[in-house]
Amino acid sequence: MQEIKKPTQKQLQGQAAEEAACQFLQAQGLKLLKRNFLCKLGELDLIFQDRDSLVFVEVRFRKNNHFGGAAASVTPAKQLKLRRAAQVYLQQVGSTLPCRFDVVAMTHDQQAQLVCENWIKNAF
Repeated sequence: MQEIKKPTQKQLQGQAAEEAACQFLQAQGLKLLKRNFLCKLGELDLIFQDRDSLVFVEVRFRKNNHFGGAAASVTPAKQLKLRRAAQVYLQQVGSTLPCRFDVVAMTHDQQAQLVCENWIKNAF
């Protein structure tokens, strides 16, 4: 029998940040297509449609900016993984829509609520 692992605190924070980012983007008029697309080459946090474009969204959360902001943590290596995962997604769904990669940086406000600190459209 396989043991079921409880999510770590970091995983729970990540899930909460993704949910808050999703709600934020939907409030901006984007249409959610898929959450947590996973393939051998990587994971895409959120996939939206914004008018006639597909938007692959990387959600980043940082408690503080001591080691750079959340958006700065999307390294060139991470960008490559996201591009490759997006290629797999596009092949699976057969989409020919133009695409972009956005980064949504989440943080806590004064009341410890998750808020969007920065939405970088076409980040890379």
